[in-house]
Amino acid sequence: MKLYTKVGDHGATKQINGKKVPKYDPQIIALGDLDELDSWLGYVASQANATPGFTWLAQALEDRQRELYELLADVAVPRHHTITEAHVKTLEDAIDDMMVQVPRITAFVLPGGHPLAAALQYGRAVARRAERSLDQLAVDDKSVSDVVLQYSNRLSDYLFALARYVNFKAGVDEVKSK
Repeated sequence: MKLYTKVGDHGATKQINGKKVPKYDPQIIALGDLDELDSWLGYVASQANATPGFTWLAQALEDRQRELYELLADVAVPRHHTITEAHVKTLEDAIDDMMVQVPRITAFVLPGGHPLAAALQYGRAVARRAERSLDQLAVDDKSVSDVVLQYSNRLSDYLFALARYVNFKAGVDEVKSK
């Protein structure tokens, strides 16, 4: 079986149901943004595995990647509900656990500090873009569940908290806006 289909040579792609749609279709854009986020988290996880003391981060990101695959399925197959409120709660609990350990925010935090934290901040920005794409898809065709929207919102918050936590664990001061 060949990897390429040539369907995309003229600005189209196929949905999982075989329907041919333009690459600018809101569902395709949302799936692409989520795929980019998944790839970036994989990169950060590989860097965490190569950084002494941060294998825990690699495992946490791999868990999020597995959840992203479930989210991708929910978006690709409307009314397929794999992401649940339990997934949202897992993120919320992790955010709360990290935020009680890091210093209170007194100014805007600029992306930076430890290289892994900076990479997580970039992932947060990609997650926000994916969230906007999902919101647009929800408005356009109503096939995105509320829990998918909640999860995508919490995921960017989670990545922000995780970036702050990485700086804290590494003993690196956060970069403040002033």
